[in-house]
Amino acid sequence: MKDFVKIPLKYKKVLMKKPEIKEQVERATNTKISVNEDVEIEGESLDVFVAKNIIKAFGRGFPIEDALKLTDDMYNLEIIDLSDYANTENRIKVIAARIIGSQGKTKKFIERYTNTKIAVSGKTVSIIGKWEDINLAREAILMFINGSMHKTVYRWLEENSKVVEW
Repeated sequence: MKDFVKIPLKYKKVLMKKPEIKEQVERATNTKISVNEDVEIEGESLDVFVAKNIIKAFGRGFPIEDALKLTDDMYNLEIIDLSDYANTENRIKVIAARIIGSQGKTKKFIERYTNTKIAVSGKTVSIIGKWEDINLAREAILMFINGSMHKTVYRWLEENSKVVEW
């Protein structure tokens, strides 16, 4: 089977300049990856699906080590498109800034209390984690999108989560 995935140019360039990243994904998923206009992935259908998710996560800004967690069936990638919740570029930037927080504090807090990894890139917020943890992180992010105060979301996370380190 062959499939394609589009990722931003800057991440495509990284894949071309650092072939070891592409090779890591190929080894982990038993696929063959070519970087051209799009990223082309060849292999068995399930392997291609996993490799596509890993490349997609990498293209959303996750370090390859975090993206490779997607080889484990327990982990998934969820991408929230902020343009579904905001109708102007400026509003998208404001929401993204609220989710990141001052010096990344809010993003780190969500990651710690939901045992997930989060990447904010362009118009998207992406989450890697186990299914139930992703649901918790998504809920916290939606609270920020809907205008909840930081202390309200922090308190909600403290009450509804278990702190576990990756």
